[in-house]
Amino acid sequence: MLHGIDVSNWQGAVDWDDHADNGVAFAFAKATEGGTFTDRWFERNWTGMRESWIVCGAYHFARPSGDPEEQARRFLRTVGRAGGLRHGDLLALDLETSDRLPARKVARFARRWCQAVTAHAGIRPVIYTFLSFARDGNCAGLEDHPLWIAAPDHPTGRPDVPVPWRRWTIHQYSHKPLDRNVFQGTRAELVSLGYRRRPHAEKRRAGHR
Repeated sequence: MLHGIDVSNWQGAVDWDDHADNGVAFAFAKATEGGTFTDRWFERNWTGMRESWIVCGAYHFARPSGDPEEQARRFLRTVGRAGGLRHGDLLALDLETSDRLPARKVARFARRWCQAVTAHAGIRPVIYTFLSFARDGNCAGLEDHPLWIAAPDHPTGRPDVPVPWRRWTIHQYSHKPLDRNVFQGTRAELVSLGYRRRPHAEKRRAGHR
């Protein structure tokens, strides 16, 4: 079982070397929210995770009242400006607010955002959500995406799994003093969920040599 954390601008400067020395194997940092907000600490966090040999994850906080494709593009541009994707990097959608929309529209937003990210980056995003939000139908159609479930009131590694999923991938089991997570698998298994350079991209590179 791997241990991880997730951070945003609320944490300020993060000592990634210290977290790595204390057993943190993976982490997610907030990159963007909605169509306008960029986390000012993201680039520093992205670099710090990589330099500390922590499996890197970036997440976007969804605002379903906005345009999903534009939010996806902005998220990927932000990751690109911070240094881009390397083998095994993870991307995630933080889906925890409805913006007062009905569940079917929230779920449709999430599916379109994920489709846009997959089309441009070749990664199936992880979905972060919590039990009651998913049970209300806001995650319909996302069962093929890895589930990152926030369930701090459940024992570590033993969260309830809401529909449409049948299993969890990452469990956020604590919010104190910061968000803590576990992945029930190996580093290689976690990295397999992340970015892989597309074969046709390699062919194009080879053709320019």
